[in-house]
Amino acid sequence: MRTLLSTLLLALAASTAAANTPTKGGTLTLVINGEPRTLVPLLDPNFNTRNLGAKVTEGLLRFDEKFQPQPLLATAWQVSADGLRYRFDLRRGVKWHDGKPFGANDVRFSLLALKQHSPRGRITFANLERIETPTPQQVVLHLSKPAPYLLKSLASAESPIVPEHAYGGPDANPHDSANNNAPIGTGPFIFEEWKRGSHVVLRRNPNYWRSGHPHLERIVARFVGDVAAASTALETGEADVSYSVSLPDLDRLSKLPQLRVEAGPDGYLNNIQVLEFNLEHPQLARQEVRHAIARAIDRGFIRDHVFFGRTRIVDSPIPAVLSSYVDDGAFQHPFNLAEANALLDKAGLPRGADGQRLQLRLSFLPGANFKRSAEYLRGALGRVGIKIEVLDGDLATTTKRVYQDRGFELNLNGLGMLFDPTVGVQRLYWSDAIRNPVPYVNAAHYNNAEVDELFRRVAVEADDARRAEQLKKIQRIVGRELPVFPLVNAPTVTVANKRVHGIVNSVDLSAGDFSDAWVEAR
Repeated sequence: MRTLLSTLLLALAASTAAANTPTKGGTLTLVINGEPRTLVPLLDPNFNTRNLGAKVTEGLLRFDEKFQPQPLLATAWQVSADGLRYRFDLRRGVKWHDGKPFGANDVRFSLLALKQHSPRGRITFANLERIETPTPQQVVLHLSKPAPYLLKSLASAESPIVPEHAYGGPDANPHDSANNNAPIGTGPFIFEEWKRGSHVVLRRNPNYWRSGHPHLERIVARFVGDVAAASTALETGEADVSYSVSLPDLDRLSKLPQLRVEAGPDGYLNNIQVLEFNLEHPQLARQEVRHAIARAIDRGFIRDHVFFGRTRIVDSPIPAVLSSYVDDGAFQHPFNLAEANALLDKAGLPRGADGQRLQLRLSFLPGANFKRSAEYLRGALGRVGIKIEVLDGDLATTTKRVYQDRGFELNLNGLGMLFDPTVGVQRLYWSDAIRNPVPYVNAAHYNNAEVDELFRRVAVEADDARRAEQLKKIQRIVGRELPVFPLVNAPTVTVANKRVHGIVNSVDLSAGDFSDAWVEAR
């Protein structure tokens, strides 16, 4: 099956062939549904943060369609035979947007900040023991154990390199820095303005190390409160690109001659929609109740009516593209209302006079698809006597509710399973997050010592066959215990005006840096 990146690259090639040489200048308007909490994906890897941040801050590497590493801030790299030593030669002559020189200390600060503070970085860099900076242009990572996934994590949106000096020095707390909201980077675009509730403006970096790039003079990222506004802006020409268009609008938009429409899985993020159970709730702590709820959910309905057939049911949190690791039989909880009711009766939760068995609060990640899924779940669970209170809120409110206040029983979440199970899948189940809560890690508060130990082995296992068996054992355990119920893929949607070219230049589709992007004159 052709990947979304392949399709976009083919479309790009065709449109570029029909167009002239890239035009210098111009403004590209990007429409985003919702507003990020920060503009640097150092502490928050939210989709919107990644998409904007990667245009300002850069990683050590970029990855092509086949996931082969390409130079970015690192021009060369070498991994020792035992997988415990990574050496990076850094690009010379690179300046931060404030004119200060980029160097090895910045890389050291950034990777250690990711290890200590990032929801995913705490797992990705768990084996990172120390970092040497023998010269200002060289960094050496020393690992306590191998981490075969490490190189793939070094993309701009996943592991951004930020300026140590903007954070106050090597021991500074990155949470306290103004740089998170007004970032200084090395990338093709310079942060200019963030008008809260309205827009972010980025302008061309005239001193970008990549000669002749970027082509655009300016990027304006407009925030809208609903996806209908994104569609309207694209139709009228007020916007050039959006990753926030409502799925029901895609068929109509695809018929417009000025627009190009794509929807499909992102090979870097591998986003899925999951239902997380708060295991601290006395009823949800019981496995049979979780099984009953799973059997009350028709995932085919979510696929066909929430995502309009532009997705597929997932039977494991491990992405299908990592086929050797997947156990499709581990999550067999088919839709069956009779079984759901029988399990709830057996669990000692009879219907009351009003037909209700219990009441639960359902939180959901902000977004139109998640809101529609939440409304479906309210009706679906109501049919087996579970009254659902849907908790609305913006991203900051939802994140605090779930990961700090624990003010929910069910959480409808969207998470990237990413390029390796250690980085993406492990965080669904990692018990360390109970003691050290961070966003997007183990909202269920699942605690299974055997699963933790298996993930520890997976993280350092060099033999891929043994690694696959360990991952399949994990799936059998969590598929049975079901702290998290995988639902469907959450596709990446790209709608762009055909005047726009070059927006895709890496495997990380929406979080490309736009250094190759250009817009034909009207």
